[in-house]
Amino acid sequence: MKLSKRGEYGLRAMIALAGSSPDNVVRIKDIADEQQIPVKYLEQILLTLKNAGLLNSKMGLNGGYYLSAPPESITLGHIIRVLDGPLAPIRCVSQMAYEPCGCPDEETCGLRLIMLDVRNAIAEILDHTTLADVTARIEQARTLSH
Repeated sequence: MKLSKRGEYGLRAMIALAGSSPDNVVRIKDIADEQQIPVKYLEQILLTLKNAGLLNSKMGLNGGYYLSAPPESITLGHIIRVLDGPLAPIRCVSQMAYEPCGCPDEETCGLRLIMLDVRNAIAEILDHTTLADVTARIEQARTLSH
């Protein structure tokens, strides 16, 4: 798994939204400025996340985006899969986009067995880490740095 710029920017934006007050609608420009993300690119990313049901938006003068669910229920794994696709480093170990590989015996292929371990380790962390977990870690790091 390699996190793309799209995935990175999307995660940073979602973490920023999770750190704002729950009833707060945040303007795209404010997120873009704070996170140093190009506005036009962020618009596309947030629209993808909205279409996937992770965000809601409000139109108008005080419009913007907000999380569609509490930060405790949105995992990093879900966000990454929406923006970047499967977590698996090779297709033959993917649960979302499985494709057979070209090895003679997939069941005993050493590369596949190791990459399955890699995929499972990545999924274990990302599927059990929520936006709330990340914001708590940020607060902890800020407390320790002061």
